[in-house]
Amino acid sequence: MSRLSPDKRMLEYALNDACSDIFAFSTTRHGGVSTGTYASLNCTPYTGDSAENVRRNQEQLLEALPQRPQELIIPWQTHGTASLVIDTDYLQADPQTRHERLQGIDALITCEPSVCLCISTADCIPILLYDQRHRAVAAVHAGWRGTVNRIALHTLERMRELYGTEGKDVQAVIGPGISLAAFEVGEEVYEAFRTANFPMPYIAEWHNDTHKHHIDLWAANQLQLLGFGLPDTQIETAGICTYTRHEDFFSARRLGIKSGRMLSGIMINP
Repeated sequence: MSRLSPDKRMLEYALNDACSDIFAFSTTRHGGVSTGTYASLNCTPYTGDSAENVRRNQEQLLEALPQRPQELIIPWQTHGTASLVIDTDYLQADPQTRHERLQGIDALITCEPSVCLCISTADCIPILLYDQRHRAVAAVHAGWRGTVNRIALHTLERMRELYGTEGKDVQAVIGPGISLAAFEVGEEVYEAFRTANFPMPYIAEWHNDTHKHHIDLWAANQLQLLGFGLPDTQIETAGICTYTRHEDFFSARRLGIKSGRMLSGIMINP
């Protein structure tokens, strides 16, 4: 079971208990210095918050982690399916080149220790992956567009190309995000999932009172993990709805786009 850290700054996952050579987490809204819709532990630099506040929040996060990483790697996400491998070539590149490579990236992959792969979310679904056999990790940002285009499956397939990853060797976390009950969608979103051959009776509900469909992004992403061969016992789902728990976790539907983001990160310990 996932659990809040004693200072309430992080949600820690059972994955850490099973695999002591990595650390996986998601941040909360607690313990930072940002104000307004960014209150308070916004560690993401791309949403309009003060750069100094983001820097101070990131430093607090780094100090709170059990082992301090070399850095937090945070991509500029665009709801696509592009992934970036964080390898020695990336780590040795100059800051401008590294910044450019992070643009338009929605999944990060590495087998390098001491770098923390991070994904920013506020209702979208964060997915953290660990290939125990090959000691490789990934962090995936799965909003509805990424989910319908099967970004989780694409990331696992890229890991298979890079490292020989097999489903039986992967542990996965589906972190806090908007739930089926809260994720009301228009007809165009429902049709996008239907035409992409998702099993709609399994991932969707029709609500007669609102005449709206609801989509289960947790289930839609879990299906991708199962389809790659992960046993269901190796998929940990936080089961936390960011929309209903907006006092603890950022929710763009509650707070607006100009608001904070939670970071979900995974790191191979040095």
